[in-house]
Amino acid sequence: MFDMINAVEKGEGWNAFFVEVVDETLKQILKEDGAKVIYEFLENHSCLKLEEISDKPEVFSASLEMLMASAARVIEQMILKKLYSELGLKFEEKKGCGFPDYIKELRKSAVDKE
Repeated sequence: MFDMINAVEKGEGWNAFFVEVVDETLKQILKEDGAKVIYEFLENHSCLKLEEISDKPEVFSASLEMLMASAARVIEQMILKKLYSELGLKFEEKKGCGFPDYIKELRKSAVDKE
């Protein structure tokens, strides 16, 4: 489990925290091989590396939907719930907000704390 406070103290911050949560969540849902397929798809079809997802959540979301269709939304929600939980927050769905909106909001508040 990732410790956001220690990460900030070590200068790793939001991106390291985010990458770990996404990686853990994908491996929990899809196992190691399934997560690897997602990462390869992101790199080959969207030129997006795992460590760039928090900077480009729109690309991640669109690519995941392209690959996983309706399952993409479920995966995104699981990632969001884990992110919020790790930060000691409760995830509440907001009408009209998509995965990129939540990530930008969380990133802004996490970076502000750094």
